[in-house]
Amino acid sequence: MKKKIVTLIPSATEIVSFLGEKNFIIGRSHECDYPKDLDKLPKLTSPKINVNGTSEEIHEQIDMILEKSLSVYKVDIKKLKKLNPDFIVTQSHCEVCAVSFSEVESITKEHLGSNTKIISLQPNTLKEVFDDIRRVAKDLEIVNDYNNNLIKNLELRIKNIKNKVEKYKKPKIACIEWINPLMAAGNWIPEMIHISGGEDIFGKKGKDSHWIEFNEINKLNPDIIIFIPCGFDLKKTNDEVKDLLKLDTSWHDLKAFKNKKLFITDGNQYFNRPGPRLVDSLEIFAEIIHPELFNFQHQNKGWINFFNN
Repeated sequence: MKKKIVTLIPSATEIVSFLGEKNFIIGRSHECDYPKDLDKLPKLTSPKINVNGTSEEIHEQIDMILEKSLSVYKVDIKKLKKLNPDFIVTQSHCEVCAVSFSEVESITKEHLGSNTKIISLQPNTLKEVFDDIRRVAKDLEIVNDYNNNLIKNLELRIKNIKNKVEKYKKPKIACIEWINPLMAAGNWIPEMIHISGGEDIFGKKGKDSHWIEFNEINKLNPDIIIFIPCGFDLKKTNDEVKDLLKLDTSWHDLKAFKNKKLFITDGNQYFNRPGPRLVDSLEIFAEIIHPELFNFQHQNKGWINFFNN
């Protein structure tokens, strides 16, 4: 059945493409950059902030907008009306990550009507991510053996990593989702750290990410520190971490720094997109935490050691 799909968050674009419906996507958000060949599709959203700023500048801009109870993003209603989609796949997980669900709902009701169905993603755990993938397949009426096997293959890759690390010591991990101010990663990340053979010292499975102070990191003194800032690629993350360590040399006293166990990742492409590529993200964690066991060849593409660049 031919259908017209709009995706308003990168994970939605990746899920729909993963399920074989990529050719039915007619519009996307400004952040939807994977698969690469969708870059010519119309962008239906834009940020109200300067996304090229530092983590501190971005944080301050977002705070100012949210204090006024405004949305961080703009929707091009004129373009959306012209496309007149059958489905809009969006999220209700985070108002900072994408256009809010309430805004999408309001725009759909006022400008598109009841013929457009909204599919909203709201995962907090890995299981919920897979539940969302299955629900998208169901809502798009593409539940079939092929797609079921695709999902089972993802789950098998996870199981293989989990089984391999079971008997090995779990190093203490600090996973940093934002750099200035510092934020510890939550939701599905602590679970992924555990599966890949580590112990997350800050996060709890399914619980929100939260702000932390450096003295908390210093007190717990993790074996490994992994930076996964949302929306930041390898270069931008690396530059920010360099500045962070220059400004505050207290980091140099940490066990992870002394043992050269500080890692930079591409937090734009991985970790922060709750879709099929979270399994690639899990493999990155496994490579970092247990290099003696895993080599999925994500190094230098998805992650680097801070001291080796």
